[in-house]
Amino acid sequence: MDFALSDDQEALRDGARDLLDDLSSSTHVRAVVDAGGGWDTTLWQAMLDQGWAGVAVPEPLGGLGLGTVELVVLLEQIGRHAAPVPFASTALAAAALLDAGHDDEVAALLRGEVACVAWSRRVDALRADPVGTDWALHGRPDPVLFAPSATRAVVVAATGQGPALFSVVLGDEHRAAEPAMDRTRELGWLHFDATPATFLGDASAVDALVDRGATYAAAEMLGGADRVLEMAVAYAKERVQFARPIGSFQAVKHRCADMLVDVEGMRSSVYWAAWCLGAGDRDRSIAASTAKIWCSDASKRVMASGLQVHGGIGFTWEHDLHLFLKRAQLDQLTFGDASYHRERLAALLRPRVEAGESIL
Repeated sequence: MDFALSDDQEALRDGARDLLDDLSSSTHVRAVVDAGGGWDTTLWQAMLDQGWAGVAVPEPLGGLGLGTVELVVLLEQIGRHAAPVPFASTALAAAALLDAGHDDEVAALLRGEVACVAWSRRVDALRADPVGTDWALHGRPDPVLFAPSATRAVVVAATGQGPALFSVVLGDEHRAAEPAMDRTRELGWLHFDATPATFLGDASAVDALVDRGATYAAAEMLGGADRVLEMAVAYAKERVQFARPIGSFQAVKHRCADMLVDVEGMRSSVYWAAWCLGAGDRDRSIAASTAKIWCSDASKRVMASGLQVHGGIGFTWEHDLHLFLKRAQLDQLTFGDASYHRERLAALLRPRVEAGESIL
């Protein structure tokens, strides 16, 4: 079995890297960060022009008709460049709307409408009540990426029949910005008070959202960790101490080797999850939670080792390392931290254990 990317997927990766090297360089990202954070409209428009928003949307609806693996290829590059764009949230919302048959709303996202996705570990943070044949939302979910600029939200809310998925058109009264350490992206609050909402799906739609959200966040963490590994190795070759490059010292070699093991483990888990999601494999939820667990834990280790290898310079504002560290810290919590997904994974595997089936 061949686990490598295909020629087309490699071409997609290389093209994405070229675009981001040009429009999401350190200089571009820092311009957004220094302006207070948010997103880069020029970069976002360039992505829309190349069809990124519809990479996994069928061609008849105006998309590229590719799959989840190709989407993750793009997300890895976005994480690698700390790109300040609402790509993951918009792609996630598009997938949920597509599953529910809301083709017109998907088309609006492909034209540039920005969407955010609200999921809280406490499902009762947001409540949906039936109003005739419609629904009304009440409450405030956890902070949401790109909520301040989004015109549509896909949200998870509690109902009398369990968690469900809804779509909401947002106005200024529904959102408020929240300052965050990660300034490569916007963060904000959503407030709902009898806000009209459209039903998208039941608990199975929520599970699909969590699977995708966890995998997308893991893919961005993979890209960021790979970039930090590259930066650490380059610095270890250049930084001289005691008349020798610090990379020649055993302790530094071991740190870099451990970082590589973590990054490759992240890559394996992320692309397994992406394949499972795209193929509709029965293990897709298991794969998604596994990827989120491994990438959340490994990302912490890689960022910590990156700081150690860089020494004092790595702790300064002038060095780019903090951009990736802060972004990773937010991604580690997005769509559930490692602790949440360990509990979820245990719940998914327990029936197999009780039935005497293999979990491998």
